[in-house]
Amino acid sequence: MPDELIPLDALSERQRRVLSIVIQEYVDSAQPVGSAVIVAHHDLGVSPATIRNDLAALERLGLLTHPHISAGRVPTELGFRFYVHHLLAEPALAATEQNAIRHEFGRVRQDIDQWLRVGTAVLARTSHGAALATAPRATRSRFKHMELVHIHTTKVLLVLVLQDGAVKQQVLDLDDDVEQGELSRISNELNAHLVGSDAASIRLTYAKLSPFACQVAALVLDTMQRLDDQGSGQLYRDGLTEVLSAPEFAEGQTVRKIVQVLEHPSIIEQLVGDYPARNAVHVVIAGDGRYEALRDMSIVLAHYGIGDQVTGVLGVVGPVRMGYGRTIGAVRFVSNIMSEMVEDIYGS
Repeated sequence: MPDELIPLDALSERQRRVLSIVIQEYVDSAQPVGSAVIVAHHDLGVSPATIRNDLAALERLGLLTHPHISAGRVPTELGFRFYVHHLLAEPALAATEQNAIRHEFGRVRQDIDQWLRVGTAVLARTSHGAALATAPRATRSRFKHMELVHIHTTKVLLVLVLQDGAVKQQVLDLDDDVEQGELSRISNELNAHLVGSDAASIRLTYAKLSPFACQVAALVLDTMQRLDDQGSGQLYRDGLTEVLSAPEFAEGQTVRKIVQVLEHPSIIEQLVGDYPARNAVHVVIAGDGRYEALRDMSIVLAHYGIGDQVTGVLGVVGPVRMGYGRTIGAVRFVSNIMSEMVEDIYGS
């Protein structure tokens, strides 16, 4: 959370309650909230004048503001941060909803592409925001197996399988025709020396390899390094139409900003780098003063996968006026399911 976050004890118990009510009402209606609405819908046991005093105090603290002189109050970015950090109760999804989501994932359990699509669809539907997810990938590529297959005269197919399940193929043009028996021998030599190796470890094996095997190992190393240098890869998305129905995104400029976030993984990659902690849900409100591209929106983000071995990211993008409790609960639940599925496919 940003450094300017106000401590919890700066507000009285009733002021915290009033702030929570204003935020809940504003999230539901997208309209400023006045003392009359609070008194009519919530029994706080005090007079309207006392509520007005509390609203004024919250405004002086920078947690609320009002659009014009006669309007009710709306939460500021600081008010939302205070609420999420100090006051938010994260409701668990109902058991029936959890079971339905697990059933959706169970139908596509062995198809990574499909369960990424299910994950974003579930998050978009549950949060009424735009959902995104990246495919799970190894933080460092590790060699599992390779084969050299004779195609025709001097052409050979190199098939490389990595421990995260990625398969890469490359056609090699050799100077001389090499029979399949020799290619198989080289493949066996490399498999014996390289299994489980990352890019740095492969370099250390060069001195142990025959000349031709050393050349092939260099090609394997180059492929693995390129994979390690890549970003998060394909970005899966869902819910753009729904999130654009929010009044905050009615203007063309704000529409362009949220589309840019959903279409360009570099912004998400920067967030992932800045919020690396596993087993946590990160809430970035209006860019937290650090990301200008996120100035008009909030993101709820989580990692999923196996520790620091095979990981991906998923999250929800929406207006700052977001239902944070339900969104955080949904992101946490779906990330846990996807972690279980990665564990099933790749093992510990």
